[in-house]
Amino acid sequence: MALAGRSSRAALEAASERLYAAIVAQARQPGFYLAGGVPDTVDGRFDLIALHAFLVLRRLKDGRPAAAPLSQALFDLLFTDMDRSLREMGAGDLGVGRRVKAMAKAFYGRIAAYEEGLAKGGVMLDEAIGRNLFRGEDVRPEALKAIAAYLEREAAALVEQRLDDLLVGTVRFGPAPGDGAVA
Repeated sequence: MALAGRSSRAALEAASERLYAAIVAQARQPGFYLAGGVPDTVDGRFDLIALHAFLVLRRLKDGRPAAAPLSQALFDLLFTDMDRSLREMGAGDLGVGRRVKAMAKAFYGRIAAYEEGLAKGGVMLDEAIGRNLFRGEDVRPEALKAIAAYLEREAAALVEQRLDDLLVGTVRFGPAPGDGAVA
């Protein structure tokens, strides 16, 4: 079901809000922070949201042109929420735009790194995760491997999800590392 045939911008916004809510909910799963070793910080949470947004946007890219409006709406919602979050945390109005712009640049860098890491696998994927999700900090090798296995598994699982489901805002993620996932 293409969004163009739906009754409007309201349907597009509702679908993007459902996808974004699922992305945020998945990024908040304790397994990422406990078994996965992702820092439970503002940056760590942003990085997990970015990772899951990448996965969904990557899948939607396969559904072009029908999915292009939803991809854009999801991207816009992601950075509207980042703007809102920064303001809620007390960032001054003058600095918010600059910080959101930096976050968008970082997001594009993560997309490129994760895409290359998934394409080449192994060390390339580990390096992309270490550099972006863990920001170059020391990470337990088993935690890095758990996140890499999760990312590969979820990328493959999203390919199997019906585009029509995604177009109405339905996405399914598997368990986070340490939450019953088979690595």
